[in-house]
Amino acid sequence: MRFAETVVLVTGAGSGIGKAAAARFASEGAKVILVGRTKSKLERAAKEINESLNIPMAEIFPADVTDEEDVLELARYVEEQFGELHVLVNNAGGSVHSKIMDTTAQDWDFVQNTNLKSVFLVSKILGKLMAECADKESDISHNRSIVNVASLSGHQAGAHIPHYSAAKAGVINFTKALALELSQYGIRVNSVSPGFVETPLTEQGMQNEQFVKAIRKNTALKRAGKADEIANVIAFAASQEASYMTGSDILVDGGWLIK
Repeated sequence: MRFAETVVLVTGAGSGIGKAAAARFASEGAKVILVGRTKSKLERAAKEINESLNIPMAEIFPADVTDEEDVLELARYVEEQFGELHVLVNNAGGSVHSKIMDTTAQDWDFVQNTNLKSVFLVSKILGKLMAECADKESDISHNRSIVNVASLSGHQAGAHIPHYSAAKAGVINFTKALALELSQYGIRVNSVSPGFVETPLTEQGMQNEQFVKAIRKNTALKRAGKADEIANVIAFAASQEASYMTGSDILVDGGWLIK
């Protein structure tokens, strides 16, 4: 198993890509901490993951990752309960729809905070814990990795999501800066940019026939992706199999950009 004796933390883990990623890590032997704002969603996700395993591997920690105090408390919990963190997946995100001229400052801040500030706070605070743990070991070759979930929209701005597109472009470049800073500790940092994927974030759009037709027309593979397909790539980027990859973005868009 690729992640045996590995502690993994996934934000936005109550549903969608985060939940799928947490399940994938747990299935490969990792102890997984599911983080999100809604305790009930986390409990359901952890229960589902644990019921699929012989030994329960999923735990939860409700937290708002846009709140620095919550993130500091999360770091204390990880250090006290596990004493180590090997893999961090920054997946928390969300969006609203509006044209630039109709976007309120409140909506802009909400989307930036949810998608970009959260990545900064969690990476800074938990990345410090990861670096300190690496410092205690004489051999920094032990696999430690951060994977930030960006978006196709970070490469090509989407209609009516200017704030989300800007934030996800920020995640891609922040990933590169973080990769350079943490390289001295042997911590790799990469991002994964999903295209259109069937998740709660896209659920409303996927019920619109015109939206679905547009995806089929504009995607080389002629379909939306599945959360499990993105989780597979996240797990690869986090694993020792990607040991020579850092500061990279992996686009998983079904061929949208090549159309």
